[in-house]
Amino acid sequence: MEKITFVIPSRNNLEFLQLAYKSIRNLQTKHEILVLNDASTDGTQEWIESLNDPDLITYHNEGPERIGIVGMFDKGIEMARTDIIFAFHADMVAAPNLDEYILKHLKKGTVVSATRVEPPLHPDGPEKMLVDFGVEVEDFDIDKFYNWVNNEYTPKHGQTTTEGIFAPWCMYKEDFLAVGGHDELFAPQSKEDSDLFNRFVLNGYKIIQTWEGLVYHFTSRGSRFNKHAGGSAGKNSEEWLYTTTKNMRNFIRKWGHTVKHDPLMKPIIPPKYHVTFRVHNNNIKLLEALEPWCSKYYGDGPWVQYDFYIQNEQPNTKFNLKEKIKPLEHELYDDDEGVTVIIDGNTFTQQDFQFIQILSEVLEEANELGEFELGNMKVNITNLETQDLK
Repeated sequence: MEKITFVIPSRNNLEFLQLAYKSIRNLQTKHEILVLNDASTDGTQEWIESLNDPDLITYHNEGPERIGIVGMFDKGIEMARTDIIFAFHADMVAAPNLDEYILKHLKKGTVVSATRVEPPLHPDGPEKMLVDFGVEVEDFDIDKFYNWVNNEYTPKHGQTTTEGIFAPWCMYKEDFLAVGGHDELFAPQSKEDSDLFNRFVLNGYKIIQTWEGLVYHFTSRGSRFNKHAGGSAGKNSEEWLYTTTKNMRNFIRKWGHTVKHDPLMKPIIPPKYHVTFRVHNNNIKLLEALEPWCSKYYGDGPWVQYDFYIQNEQPNTKFNLKEKIKPLEHELYDDDEGVTVIIDGNTFTQQDFQFIQILSEVLEEANELGEFELGNMKVNITNLETQDLK
């Protein structure tokens, strides 16, 4: 069997990390494990240093600030000594023969995801199994989990594979590096995986979920439910609430839409157009709601409200908001071609905002130049060239 490098960033997840390590070492092949300790204060580094494992590679961010999984995954994958890398989470437990079932489907240009078995902390979905083997490490019986996998488990859809992608995912290191890794726009974490998965698909990679290869996933212990970050099982941390809100706005800025996928987690990627908003009777709430959805934003009213917004929002994004947001009269001097949406703040409704959120799909369906009304808005299309986001 080919050797795999399991790449595992971890921050203050020692008890989960120890279980993940044990489960990988329980596999018949002794694969390489690469642990990236991200400024942990829970004894993670001391535990790592106590291990005598020549197939364990480590990287230690001394902190005190964390790097986050965006930087840590990319650092680990670059450090990997094998041709195949497996992006694994510290709160996951490998089921028996996981490696065998992953490698069964893996080849160049393919990304293979394992099927997650989870306790009921999130709603059930067609891409996973909801079976409660414990919410915390102290509740978890690894032998009971192994017995269920070997003797009781049957795939949800009666198939050995479906088409979808999510963590943990495995691929050739060369293929990962070819797409440039994670986008730093989404550091330290949140929506970085959805962005990466979109680019895998746009680059033509085949995505496969194996229903034979399983992991038990304690669910979102890196930040969202991390007790050291102020969360707990089922309770969101303030850290996660901030990053997920910030990076959803960044995802919209980059892609022109929210995260989209089919029920089995295959990405849906509408085209990204150059969209300009001309907003009359603008106000700060409208600016905050609409800005991520366009490439250029021209509005009327006192510049102080725009300056206030830019000063507060610019630290949350790498997009240059001073270049993006301008007074309405500047549009006369800018040579912007593409799609222009004319909005009146006095008549703009919630239904209009819903149209904005599906504008990419509306434009793709229209697929012609010209003018039309969309709710209370006017849309003028002079160019339907799309942006290459691969």
